[in-house]
This record gives sequence, structure tokens and C-alpha cells, in this order.
Amino acid sequence: MTLSNPPLPTTHVLYLHGFRSSPQSTKAQQMAQVMAAQFPHVTWWCPQLPPSPKAAAALIERGTANWPASSMAVIGSSLGGFYATWLAAQRGCKAVLLNPAIHPDRDLAKYIGEQTAWHDPAERFYFAPEFVDELRALKVGPMPHPERVWALIAKGDEVLDWREMTARYPGAHQVVLAGGDHALSDFESHLPQVLAFLDLQPGV
Repeated sequence: MTLSNPPLPTTHVLYLHGFRSSPQSTKAQQMAQVMAAQFPHVTWWCPQLPPSPKAAAALIERGTANWPASSMAVIGSSLGGFYATWLAAQRGCKAVLLNPAIHPDRDLAKYIGEQTAWHDPAERFYFAPEFVDELRALKVGPMPHPERVWALIAKGDEVLDWREMTARYPGAHQVVLAGGDHALSDFESHLPQVLAFLDLQPGV
């Protein structure tokens, strides 16, 4: 179900990390620190996503089931951006996409097998063949509210094709960096734009 009314100032923020990543990622930590320091009254959730896309989607749905679509927002990086696209299409909420994965079913097929967690190489998980089909099942069509999407895309992304990213979100607010990298190492410098787009209001 989508919305017909403009979104309200954001009261709930969900952050979705990328493949092999975690809530310990630099971008997730930078957002968490800003939220805690400046917007402690806003609900913030950055879960550890399971390797199974189907399980990840179920976790996201359960965790946000009672969130108001008109004042919630999702931020997603890489594979998290793919999940954020799926959620925003479902709920009509605001979405911030950071070098979002466009075809993870294609790109992650070569990672089937045992993988290590990026932030803790001692932690391992198995990326099963059926996960590719689960990713395919989460693909959505054109965004129902492209004006509620803000994408930060780096031409210098060494993992994903920036042309696929820009073409995926016509009508959305897009900031396309001439250089940059997949991790968006300069993300902190873009935080003011992210916060402005989310329309976060200081606590009273």
C-alpha cells in the first residue's frame, strides 16, 4: 500500500548494511552517532541482517511492522540499498540509497559458498545457492514515489556499475560523485544532505 500524502518529518530510521557487512560499518556507525547525539527522540534501528535474503526481508518486515509509513525512512548501502528499495516500494516511505546494488541476484551468484564477515574475519557464514532465487524474488519495478528517494552514487565504485545505479532510479534525487569508491569513504561529508532529505527535526 502506498501513500497519497507527503511524508512527515522522519520519526523512525532504519539502516540496512551491505553484503558481508554489519552494523559496525563506518557509515552505519557515523549515522548511529549522529542520531544519538542530535535526534535521540527518533527511533533508530540498525539490525544485523541474516545471509538469507528471505530471512532478511522477514526480519525487516517484523521490525518495522508498527512503524508509520508516512514518517519512517530507510537507509541502505550496497545490498542494503537493494533491500531498502524493496521496502520503500512496499511502504512508500523515504529512502536513502548509498551505492545500491541493482542486480544482486546476478552479482552475488559468484559468492555461493562459505564467506567471511568483513568486520570480523573469524566470523563465517554460508551463502547458499537458493539465496540467489530469494534475491530475485525481492526485485521490484519502478519506484512508486521516486521523489522520496535520495541516492548517493560514486562513479568510482569498484564493485557496482554507477550507470546501472543512476538508470534504476529515474526521477529520484541523485548525487553522482565524479570519483569516490564503493564504501563511500567520504560519507561523513554528505551527512548534512542526508539529514536534510530525511527532514529530521530536533527534539523539543
